[in-house]
Amino acid sequence: MEDQKKIMLFEELPIPKAVVRLAVPTILSSLVTVLYNLADTYFVGMLNDSVQNAAVTLAAPLILAFNAVNNLFGVGSSSMMSRALGSRDYETVHRSSAFGFYCSVFFGLMFSLLYLLFQPFVLNILGADPSTAEATAGYLRWTVACGAAPTILNVVMAYLVRAEGAALHASIGTMSGCLLNIVLDPVFILPWGLNMGAEGAGLATFLSNCVACLYFFVLLYVKRKSTHVCIKPSMFCLKKKIVLGVCGVGIPAAIQNLLNVTGMTVLNNFTSAYGSEAVAAMGITQKVNMVPMYVAMGLSQGIMPLISYNYASKNIQRMKKTLVFSTRISVTFLVVVAACFYAGAGFITGMFMQNPDIVAYGTRFLRGFCLGLPFLCIDFLAVGVFQAVGLGKNAFIFAVLRKVVLEIPALIILNALFPLYGLAYAQFVAEIILAAAAVVVLVRLFQKLEKGQRLEKSGG
Repeated sequence: MEDQKKIMLFEELPIPKAVVRLAVPTILSSLVTVLYNLADTYFVGMLNDSVQNAAVTLAAPLILAFNAVNNLFGVGSSSMMSRALGSRDYETVHRSSAFGFYCSVFFGLMFSLLYLLFQPFVLNILGADPSTAEATAGYLRWTVACGAAPTILNVVMAYLVRAEGAALHASIGTMSGCLLNIVLDPVFILPWGLNMGAEGAGLATFLSNCVACLYFFVLLYVKRKSTHVCIKPSMFCLKKKIVLGVCGVGIPAAIQNLLNVTGMTVLNNFTSAYGSEAVAAMGITQKVNMVPMYVAMGLSQGIMPLISYNYASKNIQRMKKTLVFSTRISVTFLVVVAACFYAGAGFITGMFMQNPDIVAYGTRFLRGFCLGLPFLCIDFLAVGVFQAVGLGKNAFIFAVLRKVVLEIPALIILNALFPLYGLAYAQFVAEIILAAAAVVVLVRLFQKLEKGQRLEKSGG
């Protein structure tokens, strides 16, 4: 019965309903990392201390670097699982999920160990100076030194559960941690509570991720007879088919994230030259802009199981209709959000800190960032399709184009031409070019798939 429901979702349910069922919980899940950081920024901002707020901003690239491991074993394993489900290869489904689970645990622990060994170097790379280093280290003590493994495992397990269509359970698990974090933040951060400042935000995040992991362990135990997600040690293997299948999609996705982190680090380093108030304003507006950005990312990841399954079962028309419907929804939503952000930039920044200088900086930053949002979603959807059908090479090329070829050079050039404020427009410049390239590549991909399907039918 459980398998029949999954088959109906992937093969028969109308496209809008299938997309909503898979994408809405996935969007909520994808928002978790940024909502954690946004909650931290909001409550730390209530201290009205630019140093504490700058600490959360400077730590953000390292926290987002977790997504490199999340993408490697979460995106890679879930893509492999969905394609195997489409071809009814259930042993590959089980082994892919076990591979993703145990590798994410190992690399999470390695992340913590490497941070502890190279802490001074890492703080320097992040742009922390003598005034912000102590607060930044306090925040990272809990989020990275202690919290890397549960943070990564939380997201990877959500990917594994989502791969077989259980997007609601994936969302409940990740959102439970997020809601707990919002509840704990003021208790640990503010003077009326434990008064730990930025370090308290890190502790709240660590505890919340542990609770989210516990939810997934309980879920897999309760559904052990009906789920294809398997974390039995005996199912872990290093078979060539499994390793190449997961890593072929996961490694380009991980590199894409690392390049995103590199771009954010470059941006923060440029901004730090203008003082802690500019850094705090940049951090606030980056995180605000990340909310709709992660909605677009969640939609692209949400439709991945549907794209993967129908690609494997050779239902190209259902694939195409899924992508077209998702593009319309995503572009419309982000155009509306961009207009709201542009008009209300000052008000939105002021919600986080009442410092007039920070509000002035943030208003101009957010207006620059939001212009790229409608173009960004097209890039995300294209990369989601590449990952879903196993074209990791295409996803990697787009990642390099976005950061190395377009965005980072734009940061350097625009900062030179328009000091500080030009930084906020680099993403806009990059995404216009990349969106045009995405449309061309996707049209050619579907033409190739449809031609192959016609030849196969005529040959039969």
